[in-house]
Amino acid sequence: MASSSEVSRKSISVELPAASPLWRRFLLPSFSDCLFIAIFVWLFSSGSGGWASLLDDGDTGWHIRTGEWILRNGMVPRQDLFSFSKAGEAWFAWEWLTDILYAALHGAAGLKGVILLSALVIAGFGTILFRHMIARGANPFAALAASLVVFGASSIHYLARPHVFTLLGMTVALLLIDADRRKPAARIWLLVPMTLVWVNLHGGFLGLIGCLGLLVAGSLVEAALAVRVDGVKWNLRPSLRYAVLFALCTAVTFVNPYGWHLHYHVFQFLRSDWIKNTIQEFQSPVFRSESSMQFELMLFLGLMTVAWLLARRQIVPALWILFWAHSALASVRHVPLFMIVAAPWVAALLTELWSRHVETAGRKSLRSIFANIARDMRPGCSRSSVWIAAAAAFFALVPETVGRWPKDFPAAKFPVAMAARHQEILTSRRTLTEDQWADYLIYRNYPHQKVFVDGRSDFFGEKIGEEYLHMMQGRWDWAALMEKYRFEVVLSPLNWPLTTLLKQDSNWRVVDDNGRALLFEKVRANESSVPVPSGQRFPASEKKAQHKSNENARPGRS
Repeated sequence: MASSSEVSRKSISVELPAASPLWRRFLLPSFSDCLFIAIFVWLFSSGSGGWASLLDDGDTGWHIRTGEWILRNGMVPRQDLFSFSKAGEAWFAWEWLTDILYAALHGAAGLKGVILLSALVIAGFGTILFRHMIARGANPFAALAASLVVFGASSIHYLARPHVFTLLGMTVALLLIDADRRKPAARIWLLVPMTLVWVNLHGGFLGLIGCLGLLVAGSLVEAALAVRVDGVKWNLRPSLRYAVLFALCTAVTFVNPYGWHLHYHVFQFLRSDWIKNTIQEFQSPVFRSESSMQFELMLFLGLMTVAWLLARRQIVPALWILFWAHSALASVRHVPLFMIVAAPWVAALLTELWSRHVETAGRKSLRSIFANIARDMRPGCSRSSVWIAAAAAFFALVPETVGRWPKDFPAAKFPVAMAARHQEILTSRRTLTEDQWADYLIYRNYPHQKVFVDGRSDFFGEKIGEEYLHMMQGRWDWAALMEKYRFEVVLSPLNWPLTTLLKQDSNWRVVDDNGRALLFEKVRANESSVPVPSGQRFPASEKKAQHKSNENARPGRS
């Protein structure tokens, strides 16, 4: 008698329309297609934040305006465009190619275009990573479980920023390298032009260079172990092959508008103790959130997998996992890269454990049934159909009112309404505000808006960064620093210590207060300070009329 799985397969084959295998493969959605669409819908079009959660970081704003400047002037900027604190000083727009993409999409479709591209890249990295696990022989259930952990742990980095291209680039690069190690092929050399593009998209190209260096070293160790343990002759071909690949990929990284100066700048930036101690994304992860717990789970599984790999003399992936585990523990920005590196090998280990468990099961047991389901699922995990393109086109054509596409940055994160009410004050006077809010002001008001500091921490450096912290934290020299830079307006979050000091200072008055942000204006010599009750505001054009603020805030991703 035929098994239930055989019966179901026969019934399905009868119901399918008469079509060639090629067309059937092209038209029928695969499991990997469904995963892509599920990531797309689950992460970006559901929940209270919706698509706007990709705009939770204000850096997107200055990236768009930089790209517009490049398209307008036909060149990459070499001097600062946005600040009055370092106006005209040398600046590296090292993600200029992403800036152009964002600017072009923004010009064609507004913020919807920027969000859609970022969402497609993120869903693409997740789907390709899943298929990498399948290519390594992972059980679909093990691959799916590992993928879900990766998606969850990396979710805090799902933002419309250039780093999403590094998530995609690293995933594709490791897939190509792993396939070449199993069966050498010419497609490995695609990494060279890919690196050429990557170096102009985001600074994460250095992650690939690091992996290639470990690949060369690990290949040499594997060859030495084969000589010592198996008694075979030295085989240096793989090491030489990857040494050439490493050299070529490294060489093309110098093909950027700034040449070797970019590498020196990135090196100085990454080694800065001030950056490591001050910027949150460069600090060690705090294991208190759900995403950090998922990272912790993968970290334990990854270290277990290292022992499993070393027992099989697979030195290269073991080095990768150890290197990126250390990097992720040192800086939370490296967590997604560790997840991308570790997940395929963790899924392989889970698959081996699964196989040992299932082999002892009877043919009619639940374990055996799940094994048959996984076997049937496997072909659909390694192909794509027209449905990914169809889903992307559908979301691109969905009207903004239906798809909840934001027309502005999220009001829960940025002072959107207040900036609109007081645009003239903000653009005509020197304004001190939070670096993230400065990013938004650049997006909203450039070229009329100049800021003190914004999200370009590599550009402003320690000196101005420390002065910014001293003012916002209300330290002993805050008043002298504000006089030094001749600030006339302060747009501050409610929790800044400076807020309390300015409320008590007769030289400053509250122009607007919505319960989350306050706008202060310096009192001029011929004016008197009139205190404004909390929750009230004075519009810039009519200071004596009081109105309650009804700015609506939407919760966004933390």
